[in-house]
Amino acid sequence: MFSVRSSVVLVVLAAFGVSPAVAASGSSPTRAPARTPHWTITDLGFVGNASAINARGQVVGTNGRTRHAFLWQAGRLTDLGTLGGRDSGASGINDRGQVIGTSLTAKPAGTHAFLWQSGRMRDLGTLGGRSSRPRGINERGEVVGESVTAGGRLHAFLWKSGRMIDLGTLGGSMSEALAVDDRGRVVGSSSTAGGATHGFLWENGKMTDLGTLGPRYVASGAVDITGAGAVVGTSFTSTVTQAGQQGHAFLWQRGRMTDLGTLGPSYPSSAAVAANAGGLVVGSSRSANGLPRPVSWRNGRIGALATLGRGPAEVVAVDARGWIVGASVPARGSSYHAVVWRAGRITDLGTLGGAESDPAGLDDRGHVVGVAATTSGALHAVLWTLAADG
Repeated sequence: MFSVRSSVVLVVLAAFGVSPAVAASGSSPTRAPARTPHWTITDLGFVGNASAINARGQVVGTNGRTRHAFLWQAGRLTDLGTLGGRDSGASGINDRGQVIGTSLTAKPAGTHAFLWQSGRMRDLGTLGGRSSRPRGINERGEVVGESVTAGGRLHAFLWKSGRMIDLGTLGGSMSEALAVDDRGRVVGSSSTAGGATHGFLWENGKMTDLGTLGPRYVASGAVDITGAGAVVGTSFTSTVTQAGQQGHAFLWQRGRMTDLGTLGPSYPSSAAVAANAGGLVVGSSRSANGLPRPVSWRNGRIGALATLGRGPAEVVAVDARGWIVGASVPARGSSYHAVVWRAGRITDLGTLGGAESDPAGLDDRGHVVGVAATTSGALHAVLWTLAADG
């Protein structure tokens, strides 16, 4: 399950490379022309956004016409309905076809997390307050996110076996969960008794404080966890600029937080957004004036990713093969285009004829989902597919 990022931002996928066919001709092999990888874009046919895709090719998101969550597969669109209110939206799906999202409820009105499967939308409830929001789902159907409590606090939750569990905090009043792995380990951030915000790892009923990168760092937040239990996120300093709070990306393993660094003095800040099981971490390093440069870290070493032009570019996700998706502003453009990186090479995924496109999710089979502008400027839900000529 890949995490999803909202609004005009990105999805990714990347990595191709087709071995040329070799046919014997007498004693001398003849090399057939290499097949050229390219991407095709499919308009799902409506204003809206596609937010996630699973290994079965099932796409979920929000239909802008009906303002309902949808499931799309092989050209067939299914309206997932609501929890009794007017609107709903889907944000994630696992390989079992279980969909998560939020929906308005009937009176008393509230916004609740839902789990949809086999034609039924289930209200996951709240921790006593009026709202809850899901952030991730694993292959066991366990859902994480945050909910308002009866006392008006925002707490991280884990929903499993029909029950929403309050994960508590690190001693403060607030917590939020952003990701869960297939062993049920949860990561996110929480306020501490001293008023700081620290990243956490929750496992088997215990919330572990991940700390920060050192004395000059005042806060941290965890955003992803790999199957090996490595946690990535960002540790923040007290310095705040027009670009926001400054910090360094980190990798936390076996009780130790490692500084992943930046691109150097010209890019003093960095942030991690995702990691895969192979240890590849992706994110961005920002210049002093806030211009983001997409980067990846492997074995603790940082490398800049190519961009379409000199404008901003950012990363959204990475898959198991190391394909990376995000968005970059073309050399002759002013709006983001969805892009894919593979082995340092960037590919523009294009639009539906309009100025912009933004990715939101990817799978491991050459599919990316998101939104793209038409010639009229309307933003439609789309699916990009890796194909090959010839």
